[in-house]
Amino acid sequence: MSKALTAIDLFCGAGGLSEGFRQAGFHVLAGQDYDVKAGATFAATHPEATFIGGPIQDVTPEQLLKAAGVKKGEIDVIVGGPPCQGYSVYNHQRGENDPRASLFREYLRIVQGVQPRWLVMENVTGITSVAGGNIVREIFEGMASLGYRVDMKVLRAEEYGVPQERRRVFFIATRTGAPILFPKPTHGPELEPFVTVWDAISDLPVLKNGDRDAGPQPYATKAQNGYQAILRGDCSRVANHSASRLSRINEERMRHIPPGGSWRDIPRELLPAGMLKAKRSDHTKRYGRPRKTDLACTILTKCDVHWGAYIHPVQDRALTVREAARLQSFPDFFEFKGSKTEQYVQVGNAVPPILGRRVAEALVLADSMSIESAARDSGSGGELAIAV
Repeated sequence: MSKALTAIDLFCGAGGLSEGFRQAGFHVLAGQDYDVKAGATFAATHPEATFIGGPIQDVTPEQLLKAAGVKKGEIDVIVGGPPCQGYSVYNHQRGENDPRASLFREYLRIVQGVQPRWLVMENVTGITSVAGGNIVREIFEGMASLGYRVDMKVLRAEEYGVPQERRRVFFIATRTGAPILFPKPTHGPELEPFVTVWDAISDLPVLKNGDRDAGPQPYATKAQNGYQAILRGDCSRVANHSASRLSRINEERMRHIPPGGSWRDIPRELLPAGMLKAKRSDHTKRYGRPRKTDLACTILTKCDVHWGAYIHPVQDRALTVREAARLQSFPDFFEFKGSKTEQYVQVGNAVPPILGRRVAEALVLADSMSIESAARDSGSGGELAIAV
């Protein structure tokens, strides 16, 4: 049996991307993030990995190598998503001068000192348009200057079995002779059907608006489909499932919104003052209630009904942290630490583990092609086809 590939996760957050790589067979040896609460979640769910907290600017490659128990050049892949708020379309002051927009340079600094064989970097699609594309060009040039070939592609999470419309840019780079491969879609027209909102959450306990967290609860039903069965695993109870207390006026607004509806279904006298002048074509997701058969809208760092389609399909309340985590494809054994606000942030900032797994599987396939090529060349007396 071949040796398992190893990974270090930078900007790891709660560990969505590293969970995907772990599901694909990688050994995640270390994670790093400035967010202490996210780090607590990562540490609890990745006991095999060492977590290093604090600003990445203060972290050295030597610290990470020591934490991972390896030497320079021995790690197979560094993964990570530098904080994306500097690039997000939701940040109207976004730009290359935003301090968060330079954190990819810290990623490259760590890469230079660790020298992994592969790189995987994830970010929002807004990164492609910031500064006329200069950020993307700098990433390509920075990776190339360190000896890596790099390619980039926008992946749609729903096309890989995630029950959510989510677009993300993935950079994959290697200093080996392997091809760079991106995963092929598995869901969509003429493929497997998309996983829907109801496919993801229908087995979770019923809640009323404002129901407090009573700790882990029994599931409402048996797993209704394969997606639920996979995320439940061996769990018999579910955590992080409590309903945020919405105001009485928001409760009244929700009662008027049918599945598939939005703020347009709210009587004018109940609308927030700031929306009274809104055009019917504006704010399409605000106060949205998805149909059971819909994909979820992009899960952000808070499931605020005023900003998106985050009302439960049949219950008059906002989505819980657990429901958001299900829509992100987190396994139920992930128990998110910190306050509820901090938990939503951890879930919304994460790479969906299932999407991470598909990327990791494509990397494993590409890497095996490099190994096979090297073996053939070695057997025929030629030079190895991979750079080490």
